[in-house]
Amino acid sequence: EVQLVESGGVLVQAGGSLRLSCVASGFTFDDYAIGWFRQVPGKEREGVSCISASRGIARYADSVKGRFTISSDNAKDAVYLQINSLKPEDTAIYYCAADKFPPVQDCGREVSEYDYWGQGTQVTVSS
Repeated sequence: EVQLVESGGVLVQAGGSLRLSCVASGFTFDDYAIGWFRQVPGKEREGVSCISASRGIARYADSVKGRFTISSDNAKDAVYLQINSLKPEDTAIYYCAADKFPPVQDCGREVSEYDYWGQGTQVTVSS
């Protein structure tokens, strides 16, 4: 059974940092691209970052470049999202997702490209 489990979401003050974790099981981790998305009530889920570690690819949405860092530990089947200089607008539920067939020299930015999803972890940034 494919599973993605996110953790690390907390209530944090603006300007702070946190690290989200996504641990995968039930599939060959190296073959997939992993994406991080976030969603606030009433808005569409948006991609913030993705990684295909086996191909040395990492991407970021323009809105988070310079503050978010994605990394992976293939030995642990885990992907991390380090978020620095948190802003109230970063408040959202953060989801990780796995893409079985990522683009050749890229990783997916769209919800529709991903095959498996975690349940999400809540990040709340207070001003």
